[in-house]
Amino acid sequence: MTTNALLGRGTLTVGAIGVAAVLYRRMLRGPVLTWGATDAEADARLPGDELLEAADGVATRAITIDAPASAVWPWIAQIGPSPRGGAYTYDWIENLLGLNMHSTDRVLPEYQHPRVGDTLGYGPNRMRFERVEPRRVLSSRSEDGNWVWSFVLDEHDGETRLISRNPLRSSWSGRCSAASRSAQNALRPVEAEASSKRLAPDARSTPGRVRTRS
Repeated sequence: MTTNALLGRGTLTVGAIGVAAVLYRRMLRGPVLTWGATDAEADARLPGDELLEAADGVATRAITIDAPASAVWPWIAQIGPSPRGGAYTYDWIENLLGLNMHSTDRVLPEYQHPRVGDTLGYGPNRMRFERVEPRRVLSSRSEDGNWVWSFVLDEHDGETRLISRNPLRSSWSGRCSAASRSAQNALRPVEAEASSKRLAPDARSTPGRVRTRS
């Protein structure tokens, strides 16, 4: 193959990657980062947001569960790497990142009382519980203050609206390698699907059905 042909193929490949990146940002990034959430929920100031003001990026995902908050909370309280309850998602994806997730299908009594100040290890990152309001809010923040993960439970008429909020500061993501960021972007559509599993853990063991509402 001639040098010109190789250059031409390389240019086409780079161009295709560029087009894919543009399409992702314009057509998929928004839906992936706000999976299941209403516009009002995505724009709202939620409990836990005060832990990271002026975030550079925010993901808000939500689901409606046909169960009271008292049935949903135990699964949120025990979330975390082994020996805790896992993330109720695709464990193989989480464990590719070294997170040691092994999702359980039962409530673990020994992990039902998270306390402010308790810490969890997520691979190289360590998260600290900063806001704990049983049946309503569970917020944790990374030790460097650049990442927050909050669960907000809002019960009405026996149903629970469960919202997952992830504010992020760019200095945290900036430490990721280019290859890692590319892998994260490639997995984001899968991550959105995985969120449906994470946000509906009680579906396997409480009466009723789980549905999303956008």
